[in-house]
Amino acid sequence: MESTDVWLLTLGGLSAVIFFDLFIAVLRRNKETSMAEAGIWTVIYVSAALVFGYFLPNWTTGENAQKEFFAGWLTEYALSVDNIFVFVIILSRLQVEKTKQQLVLLLGIIIALVLRGGFIAAGKAIIEQFTWAFFIFGAFLIFTAYKLLVEHGEEEWKENRLITFLRSKGATTFTIALISLGVTDLVFALDSIPAIFGVVTSNDTYIIVCANIFALMGLRQLYFLLQGLLQRLVYLSKGLSFILAFIGVKMIIEAFHGNEIHELAGVELPHISIEFSLGVIVTTLIVTAVASLTATRKDGTEIV
Repeated sequence: MESTDVWLLTLGGLSAVIFFDLFIAVLRRNKETSMAEAGIWTVIYVSAALVFGYFLPNWTTGENAQKEFFAGWLTEYALSVDNIFVFVIILSRLQVEKTKQQLVLLLGIIIALVLRGGFIAAGKAIIEQFTWAFFIFGAFLIFTAYKLLVEHGEEEWKENRLITFLRSKGATTFTIALISLGVTDLVFALDSIPAIFGVVTSNDTYIIVCANIFALMGLRQLYFLLQGLLQRLVYLSKGLSFILAFIGVKMIIEAFHGNEIHELAGVELPHISIEFSLGVIVTTLIVTAVASLTATRKDGTEIV
């Protein structure tokens, strides 16, 4: 378990980065974010995560802390790309000005970080209290993977009662968009949080929190970078579906082992290592990206 000093230094440093990003967003609130600018900042945030993970063993005691961090971060980062699909729809349907989008996105991400902190605390408490929780989480991830696989095309986004209520109270478009993004991420957290508990098998809160923060910190820049490329990622949902299903199965197998059940119907249940899990996640993301870009033209239309 990490010391209080490590927690304070880490959260203090990451909070400073987030507030610096907020300062930049406020300063440039009336300017559009170019793809080149978004690309540079995305590289910076990804590099920061890689550097953090590389030096992580210097202040953590977990045997697989580094591998668990990278597996958790990659899983959350990949699922965040799926979030962006919905963010694009919400901001376009609400007709949020491009100059205002970066600020509403960042504020939405800050709200998401706070909400996910609560989900992580609740998830850890449930897992520690009930040994069968992994069965529930695993089954939920497999169900989510199935839904993601069978859903075709872009779902029609409709105003819900909350948005209708906010409009009736005279809320600004900015406020409605901010709340919509927060609620959307809350819904997405229902599968992303169980997923990260599935790859961070030590249930180390420090690793889980850091992986989530690093995955969400660069989401604003990733939004502007991928906004024009989303239509080309035609196999993203299938790739994410496979990752969620894999993690779900892994959680169920670990739940059996945790309850001293090491074989079913005479078949020995395997122990899925963090190295294997990390390899599956990385390979799936690479195959998904390459297959998507190969199957589409530069204008984003699918090659038949």
